[in-house]
Amino acid sequence: MSEFKWYVVRAISGREKKVKNYLEQEVARNGIEQLVPQVLIPSEKVYEMRNGKKRVRERNFFPGYILIHADLSNGETQHIITNTPDVIGFLGEGSTSASKDPVPLRQNEVNRILGRVDEAEEYEEKLDTPFIVGESVKVMDGPFSGFTGTVEEVFEDRKKLNVTVKIFGRNTPVELNYIQVEKQE
Repeated sequence: MSEFKWYVVRAISGREKKVKNYLEQEVARNGIEQLVPQVLIPSEKVYEMRNGKKRVRERNFFPGYILIHADLSNGETQHIITNTPDVIGFLGEGSTSASKDPVPLRQNEVNRILGRVDEAEEYEEKLDTPFIVGESVKVMDGPFSGFTGTVEEVFEDRKKLNVTVKIFGRNTPVELNYIQVEKQE
């Protein structure tokens, strides 16, 4: 009888992608794909404005941690995973208990993490730099490009801002998308 559970593997922070690749290679090399069907780095795509350009980067929910769906009942699988380069070990492994067995995640924790990953894929456009009322911003796109203004209202659900821009000496309210403005330094 196989016991597939989700485990958290600690890895050197910043090297999660390399560790994931190493793990997948080791699993394939040892022919244990049926015991380790999934290796996952919980992350989301984040959009940010840099020098007036929209850039996409991936941000990990849990830096330094990788999720593995595996059956560790045979012992060899655990040995292969822990001896992969840049892997520190399993989370919960021998921390307080005398046993060296890794502690699997509870199903509700797995559902929460996987739900968050699915949600991040669903809502692709997410901006990393939320704005604050009263903050000074520079308009980077649209008819008011080049103007500076003050944030009056933030509509986080719609990813829009009400910005007061001074045009011909008069304050004019303008509604803009997050990606149309950049924070002033």
